Amino acid sequence: MENYITENYEKWLSSPVVDEATKAELRAVRGDENEIKSRFVSYLSFGTAGLRGTMAAGTNRMNVYTVAHATQGLADLILGCGAADRGVAIAYDSRNNSRLFAETAASVLAANGIHVYFFESLRPTPVLSFAVRHHGCIAGINITASHNPKEYNGYKAYWEDGAQLPPDHADVVARSMASVDIFADVKKTDFDAAVKSGTVEMIGSETDEAYLSCVLEQAVNPDAVRAVADTLKIVYTPLYGAGYRMVPEILSRIGIKHICPVPEQMIPNGDFTGIKNPNPEFKEAFVRGLEVAREVGSDLIIATDPDCDRVGVMVRTKSGEFVTISGNQMGAMLLDYIITAYRERGTMPPEPYAVKTIVTTEMVSRICAENGVTLHNVLTGFKFIGEVIKKSEQSGHGSFLLGFEESYGYLKGTYARDKDAVVASMLIAEMASFYAARGMTLADALDSLYSRYGCYREHTVSITMSGLDGAERIAAVMHRLRHDAPSDVAGVRVTHVRDYLAGTVTETATGKQEGTGLPSSDVMYYSLEGGDVIVVRPSGTEPKIKFYYLVGDVSAEAADAKIKTYIAAISRFYENEI
Repeated sequence: MENYITENYEKWLSSPVVDEATKAELRAVRGDENEIKSRFVSYLSFGTAGLRGTMAAGTNRMNVYTVAHATQGLADLILGCGAADRGVAIAYDSRNNSRLFAETAASVLAANGIHVYFFESLRPTPVLSFAVRHHGCIAGINITASHNPKEYNGYKAYWEDGAQLPPDHADVVARSMASVDIFADVKKTDFDAAVKSGTVEMIGSETDEAYLSCVLEQAVNPDAVRAVADTLKIVYTPLYGAGYRMVPEILSRIGIKHICPVPEQMIPNGDFTGIKNPNPEFKEAFVRGLEVAREVGSDLIIATDPDCDRVGVMVRTKSGEFVTISGNQMGAMLLDYIITAYRERGTMPPEPYAVKTIVTTEMVSRICAENGVTLHNVLTGFKFIGEVIKKSEQSGHGSFLLGFEESYGYLKGTYARDKDAVVASMLIAEMASFYAARGMTLADALDSLYSRYGCYREHTVSITMSGLDGAERIAAVMHRLRHDAPSDVAGVRVTHVRDYLAGTVTETATGKQEGTGLPSSDVMYYSLEGGDVIVVRPSGTEPKIKFYYLVGDVSAEAADAKIKTYIAAISRFYENEI
């Protein structure tokens, strides 16, 4: 292994392909064995979500050479499908080097004879997903690391349906990357020359307008905004990212008159000045937004992450304090609002259905059951929500109401196949208007939801198992949970055990088995008597094992107490393997 690392390091230093700035960066770490090992121990892994890593020189980092290498693998997949003429859409966000990496990818595709539709400036991830479908592309690339810290960047690959690459296609790309040399076998042409020749086609306003039209079609009750437009104030921040233009535009188009931006954060900035983590899941990302909200007297703050596929919200309570609405809570609120508004207006579409991931709140199960809406539970990852939409369209049955996951990603409409913070921001604003006309904030609306369906709470415990034996210890925990599954948790009977790796659902009382109906994945899912759920899965990107507790009870206090009891019981079950 040490020889492999050293050879790779020296190869980069001696290659005529590598630019002098990169070589200087590598010479600066000569003698630092740990740093060199970290950079060259392997190549960034290419999976269904593409690539992601810190930006620096080396095979295990994000840079123009690893981006070009991955793109050559994608080009080989496309050429193997005979689809070069259909083209690839490319977008990028506000991160440092995103435009450079996007141009690098376009240069490789053009050199391989593949047409490119290249956005002339940064765009939200859902616009890229839409563009793949709108332009009839075979694939798409978005350069973004979503909500990671500023040191990161990433490469998201999409297929013709607008969803991220399916596993078999990602495997083809990975195998191709393993078989070609990162320097000698990667084709590349000059970006400007490719634009001049027409192989790279610049796109922008026409695609934007088509996208915004589709988003506007997802409005449920346009009259709700008009009723409170003169008084409702919404503070918005894109956290220096790609939502800076699209979100204010869509809010304006539905009639929101008072959009109060966080001024400095409306300017795209890959350093995310003043924000350690540009992630709207965390209250820390709202510090400046809170200041603006208090200045202007707003009850609502909306924040989107740098690539504008996730959205977070803070709202004012009766006491005047601002609280965060979690991804689970917002998804349940949006679904309930969509159902309510459609029913009130008599516009409920036929055969309505919603989609959530298996680690997302069980409140949605209750909402769907009581309102005659079919609910689909899928594995973690928005591409699985996209697959349900595709199957529904192919069968000619079902009307898609909402798809979401607990990590602040939502989609309404079938124009895109990834989470969309633009349409989510529009619906959140519409929902806030609906309740404002009734003298309620979104905090009041959440309380109302609990009073109607019960109080549902969710909690995630992540156990890090680092070190050389970390993967083995994670595997040992999963093995025990799979082959010695608990019959009860804190005295509450386990009624069903779902083993998504084996693809089985076992009724514990009878031993009767049936299939999960979902792809194979290393996940264990325990249904408890009374409706609570515990899900366990290893992280796909970190040396962690995650435990999801999804519970319901008559009050928040009772639900929280139940979660603590479950955590203690499950901890005792696997403590010997930690």
